Amino acid sequence: MTALGGLIGVFGMIIMVFLVLIIGLALWFIGAYNGLIRFRNEVKNAWAQIDVQLKRRHDLIPNLVETVKGYAGHEKSTFEEVVQARSQAVNANSVPEQAQAESMLSGALGRMMLLVENYPDLKANQNFLALQEELTSTENKLGFARQFYNDSVMKYNTQIQSIPTNIVAGMFNFGEEPFFELDDQAEREAPQVKF
Repeated sequence: MTALGGLIGVFGMIIMVFLVLIIGLALWFIGAYNGLIRFRNEVKNAWAQIDVQLKRRHDLIPNLVETVKGYAGHEKSTFEEVVQARSQAVNANSVPEQAQAESMLSGALGRMMLLVENYPDLKANQNFLALQEELTSTENKLGFARQFYNDSVMKYNTQIQSIPTNIVAGMFNFGEEPFFELDDQAEREAPQVKF
């Protein structure tokens, strides 16, 4: 082997190692980018699940209000509060706005449901009972959807904040997603059971 042949062999080896590093880095970059896209799409899907349940909840409220109005028509301010809170919830444009509007709507609905206690005939009305059951079911589904959304947001935000994927996230403007947090302290507290 000549000195020139040995030099070409060493130089070829350096080029080969360099190419392997470039290909490895490119594969990691593609994987990191695709992972961020997947996590972001999971967040969007989780929000779509919440949106379905919120729409269902919003659709139930006018029927529930009309049913309660039939028995407690003079409680006008309570109904107006529910209708106004529903309108704000329907028109909310961002996750924090939606969370705040839904908290207000939950509070207004809670106050309306307290009124029902004063009207025994209403509590026995089959239409009201069916709507109440449907609303309870929707609230449960909404709770699960909210939990799934917040879990997805946590995974996504962790990815875009972690080294080294934060470099890819910064290059392609992957921003943090907000959690769907409740403002109503009463909803955060566990119900107390008294015997």
